[in-house]
Amino acid sequence: MLQLLATISALAAVTFPHGTAVIPTSERTVTVKVEIARTPAQLHAGLAGRRALAANAGMAFLWSGDIRRQFWMKNTSIPLSIAFWGKSGKILRILDMAPCLADPCKLYDPKVAFRGALEVNRGAFRRWRVRPGAVVTIRR
Repeated sequence: MLQLLATISALAAVTFPHGTAVIPTSERTVTVKVEIARTPAQLHAGLAGRRALAANAGMAFLWSGDIRRQFWMKNTSIPLSIAFWGKSGKILRILDMAPCLADPCKLYDPKVAFRGALEVNRGAFRRWRVRPGAVVTIRR
């Protein structure tokens, strides 16, 4: 238990720049207030240790080139959906992820190379009618 509290405390110390994710759909333009993760510490911390996420908020994970990696929900208590996009910003895959507070935690693999990922409350992409093929633009 002490190790878990120390880990959460260390993650809470990571700060994130803010921006906006803009996703046009056939019905409207979705705007999400995001924290941006680019550094190794930010990418590692993600939304771990958070207890809530506002309805139109999320976290954008950004890389300078295409990568292949898996996400996990270790120490994350918020159910999330995650959209992965490529170089052009086009969403390639959307996955739903379940909270995980103790090992072993499930790994979520989009099975594609991607350049960015956007985590939001689970089901938000469905409610917003955002589907693969939509384009994400991050404004800082």
